[in-house]
Amino acid sequence: MSTTVNLEKSLSSLEKIVDELESGELPLEKAMKKFEEGIKLTRSCQTALKQAEQKVEILMRDAGGDSGNDRLEEFDDEEA
Repeated sequence: MSTTVNLEKSLSSLEKIVDELESGELPLEKAMKKFEEGIKLTRSCQTALKQAEQKVEILMRDAGGDSGNDRLEEFDDEEA
């Protein structure tokens, strides 16, 4: 089963975490947990963007009729 990252929701959550951390009102332990959560969200967003970029490249090459040997491999979103 494919896990799809809702990029907009993840970015919104990430912005909230940044605001909480910047407020300076969190105790150290909670701040560390929020930071860790932010890192995980950042990584999942980066992965989603990389996958989207690869899909766009495949579509653009296919639309351009490029049949050269430098063609990207088929995208498999089951890896995410």
